[in-house]
Amino acid sequence: MIAGLLGGATGGWVTSLTLGDSEGTSSPAASAEAAPTVIDPGSVAGVVARVLPSVVTIDVTAGAEGGNGSGVIIRSEGYVLTNNHVIAPAANAGGQVMITMSDGAEPVLAEIVGRDASSDLAVLRIPGASGLPAATLGRSGSLVAGAPVIAIGAPFGLSGTVTTGIVSALDRNPTVPAEGGGASVIIGAIQIDAAINPGNSGGPLLDARGQVVGLNTAIATAPGGQAPSGSVGVGFAIPIDYAASVADEIIRTGRATHPYTGVSAATVTAAEARARGTTPGAIIRDVEPAGPAAAAGLLPGDIITRVDDTVVTSTNDLTAATRLHHVGDTVTVTFQRNGVESTARVVLQEQSPG
Repeated sequence: MIAGLLGGATGGWVTSLTLGDSEGTSSPAASAEAAPTVIDPGSVAGVVARVLPSVVTIDVTAGAEGGNGSGVIIRSEGYVLTNNHVIAPAANAGGQVMITMSDGAEPVLAEIVGRDASSDLAVLRIPGASGLPAATLGRSGSLVAGAPVIAIGAPFGLSGTVTTGIVSALDRNPTVPAEGGGASVIIGAIQIDAAINPGNSGGPLLDARGQVVGLNTAIATAPGGQAPSGSVGVGFAIPIDYAASVADEIIRTGRATHPYTGVSAATVTAAEARARGTTPGAIIRDVEPAGPAAAAGLLPGDIITRVDDTVVTSTNDLTAATRLHHVGDTVTVTFQRNGVESTARVVLQEQSPG
């Protein structure tokens, strides 16, 4: 699955539906005593009323270029979680990142605490802030398909836009454009049908209780790989369990680390496996000398089918299963060699930034 990122939009065309003034047109009479709207705290409106103050709009300038995205306050000291692709143009070109709160106050210049292209996550900070309304982080691991979700963000620069939908599927690993070219993988993404569009990137995905369960990041491209112009009902969010772990590390150290196995691999599809009389998985092409896999005895030609309890049917699955762990963790890798299934204990090492 190829998906397009949601950042970088500077605006969009909106067709006016307002009728022009004309002679003889009168306005409907207002009710003398209109009843006040009562908001059920458990309704979508109630959830939005509580969470909206924690959602920010991010505007980026880099030379003559500009764009916008969204973010969510995760700590009351002014720490904001967003997507790396939202702020990367400013970070790479010495531009500015401005944050606007939901109350419409004047934008403030944000500091980039740290960013990570591999996970497409970044943490910003509003200097001198304290007592800000931090959102409550939930557990993406508790989500199920069909669960209701709410997305808040600034599609096409329209701050505070709310859309609703359901969790369509879990544990997707879509491929998205990477910073500097090439491709990257969203790890264990939450697939949703709530409408998200350019500018929604970095905004929170909420559960029915108003807890952040994901970070809206990408939408599926149309057949043929054309760049997405808007929602097609297939959106992807980074799970908050993973995003929060990366954010915590960035806040502590200014950077994120990623474990790896020390192999390059290719996908063996189910059809290819049937034709070869083998099994689907990730076939090892090369093993890095002195790397984790080499130390564990893995060889080129081995087909990895599982990392601990996670089934591996592709290279994306292998990447996702590995990144769910930490540097220094020991994992059990199940693989097939010459038609015989075996296991190896692999101690994950830090992947170099290059």
